[in-house]
Amino acid sequence: MAKPISEADEFEANSPYSVARIQSVYAARYYRSLGIRAYVGYLFHHESPFRDESHVSKLITSAVQRISSGSRGKITLGDLSVKKEWTFAGDTVEGIFTLVQQDEVFEAVIGSGVPYSIENWLEVCFDMIGKKWNDYVILRDGFKSEYPMLVSNPSAIKQLGWSPKISFRQLAEMMINYFPQVKP
Repeated sequence: MAKPISEADEFEANSPYSVARIQSVYAARYYRSLGIRAYVGYLFHHESPFRDESHVSKLITSAVQRISSGSRGKITLGDLSVKKEWTFAGDTVEGIFTLVQQDEVFEAVIGSGVPYSIENWLEVCFDMIGKKWNDYVILRDGFKSEYPMLVSNPSAIKQLGWSPKISFRQLAEMMINYFPQVKP
């Protein structure tokens, strides 16, 4: 099992995204050396109803919305054992505000630190509509995830008084019950 990631862990440049993040951290550290207040928040899986369906959280909640309205459609997913955090984006933004409103900590991981699997997400979402997820999910053969678990160690930001307010189940409910306004 992978260990939780903190702001003190060494960087791993294993994708264009991670390289860009690393560059941003070094830029902030440089500007801080010049006396400029520059903060770095390492944000972990901030979820909201505004995600698009390329994110598994939204893919599943959108399918649950359709299924609750009578659809018999199926969704295809990969490895359901992958664990990640499912923190509400609004809570993450509050964590960012907590970080930048003080002068002692300049880099902090912002996340719940609590891992849930994709299967856990399926269970809670389908439970809300009284259906079994197994009846609506097709597993993709040969799918290989980038990681088995990606979770934070948010101890630094929690020492500043921040912690997420929205629970895993509340987040699922929020995302399932969100219906965007259709423009005429």
